[in-house]
Amino acid sequence: MTKPPLTLYLAAPRGFCAGVDRAIKIVELALDRWGTPVYVRHEIVHNKFVVDGLRAKGAIFVEELSECPDDRPVIFSAHGVPKSVPTAAQARNLVYVDATCPLVSKVHIEAQRHADNGLQMIMIGHAGHPETVGTMGQLPEGEVLLVETPEDVATVEVRDPAKLAYVTQTTLSVDDTADVVAALQQRFPLIVGPHKEDICYATTNRQEAVKAMAPKCDAMLVVGAPNSSNSRRLVEVGARAGCQYAQLVQRATDIDWRALDGISSIGITAGASAPEVLINEVIAAFDAHYDVTREMVETAVENVEFKVPRVLREPA
Repeated sequence: MTKPPLTLYLAAPRGFCAGVDRAIKIVELALDRWGTPVYVRHEIVHNKFVVDGLRAKGAIFVEELSECPDDRPVIFSAHGVPKSVPTAAQARNLVYVDATCPLVSKVHIEAQRHADNGLQMIMIGHAGHPETVGTMGQLPEGEVLLVETPEDVATVEVRDPAKLAYVTQTTLSVDDTADVVAALQQRFPLIVGPHKEDICYATTNRQEAVKAMAPKCDAMLVVGAPNSSNSRRLVEVGARAGCQYAQLVQRATDIDWRALDGISSIGITAGASAPEVLINEVIAAFDAHYDVTREMVETAVENVEFKVPRVLREPA
């Protein structure tokens, strides 16, 4: 029986970003340096396959520092942590390594700088997301106000409209964030924005590739975890850019083949915490079902690399 033809568009860039790559490397190098177990506060990155792989190598994942013993190293996740966490680690003389993405750390520094200049912060982000919790936790309670939508901007109560600045979560939708920023600037004309966009290069690049790919596709799959903010944004961007069917899948076994019946083209991309092995697994599944012609949709070339902390670069 002949397989139906299918054009498979592959987004580039896709998958791992420099911050995720660095965070995973930090856990692996910590295991090499200190042996097992190494504790990790929160999922190092939002991907079950990655977390399970590191767990198999000897990493123990916990939600709070109180779950870590005094005599083993602990690593803070790529999403960043409130200031209270390293303070508590120091009080217990814990060996700890901060795997916060440098682009998230940049937002933390920015928030602190604005606060030092007497400005109250407004953060555009998702309530409860670890990155938002970490950024808001850089400053005392009440110094960072959270907004998610333009509607939130209309009701936010500030101390002084003339002394405000805003920062954003790094993994948001570029377009949605622009709407919230516009609402902030309209209500608070004196609000100070970041020198450079807070949404990270990897989030922006993956969204641009999806925008270029979506109009060509009958359907689009984003390989990523349900708790991955940047992966979920890619699904939304794909649907908004004209793709009739855009879905998130963790791996090939999640593909709903009945929903894809009759398609002649599909786009595939992946969130910044999804490893290439899972993307290849999804592509192989389409190769098994269809006579596939592949086309790359490349909108940017990434060559960013972040160094791991010095403690892991020095000989033990």
